[in-house]
Amino acid sequence: MLELKGVGVEFGRHRVKAVHDVSLQIADGQRLGLIGESGSGKTALALAIMGLLPENARLTGSICLDGRELVGLSDEQYSRLRGDTVSLVFQEPMTALDPTMAVGMQVAEVLRLHYARNPKEAAKYRVDAAHVASGARQRVLSILDEVGIHDPERVAASFPHQLSGGQRQRVLIAMALINRPGLVILDEPTTALDVRVQAQVLRLIDRELAASSAACLFISHDLAVVSQVCDEVAVMYRGRIVERGSVRQIFEAPQHPYARGLVAAARLDVEPGQRLPVLEDFGVDDE
Repeated sequence: MLELKGVGVEFGRHRVKAVHDVSLQIADGQRLGLIGESGSGKTALALAIMGLLPENARLTGSICLDGRELVGLSDEQYSRLRGDTVSLVFQEPMTALDPTMAVGMQVAEVLRLHYARNPKEAAKYRVDAAHVASGARQRVLSILDEVGIHDPERVAASFPHQLSGGQRQRVLIAMALINRPGLVILDEPTTALDVRVQAQVLRLIDRELAASSAACLFISHDLAVVSQVCDEVAVMYRGRIVERGSVRQIFEAPQHPYARGLVAAARLDVEPGQRLPVLEDFGVDDE
């Protein structure tokens, strides 16, 4: 479904490198977790795949999605893929959702944008200024119900600030899944949620991915979260993939020094009063 070859991302005049020579594959229906500390290049890689890098970024290498090369596509060509073939769920719903538009209209807009090129489908999925047009309305309410929103009618008519954090995140997931994309990228989708809501959303993500058979790139610094959703894990450090393996292999017997340090920091198997592990303990120079 996704194949990266030698992908690199640099920013600014000084060409600050955020991603270095990354190569990886994700098969149809596979769930790959991408873990690493903040600043390791995870989000930059996701934005590169989505074609959403800022103007001062320079992208090199190859990104092939479902057999199609993405590097070099125009924004118009990319827009036909976003939300349809590949979707991205951001970590902060309040910045991803339009605060001036009812969330039902925002979910329906994903349908409208991808069906507007077909006149018959455009009539079926049109969104008017007041509310979701009748053709898209039922699909919007259906997907909101699928993602666990118990009162989809009320939520569809609500603005983002009128919803809880968990509801807003569910709306983003609904937007990502409504067109049944082949690949879903989730960038820290539960970071802003409390533990109880986080568990609910993770169960939802697991269920919906299974139902749609979509491939998934799950980005997180939380190893426990990744272990609940993913089949395999890739470890990213300073913009590079330093290790990849099954969830069990990475969490029980990591080989790279950084991977060992990351797992040890997450487990915190220390007695009260003992010193906490740091990267240098595993031979990693963190300077």
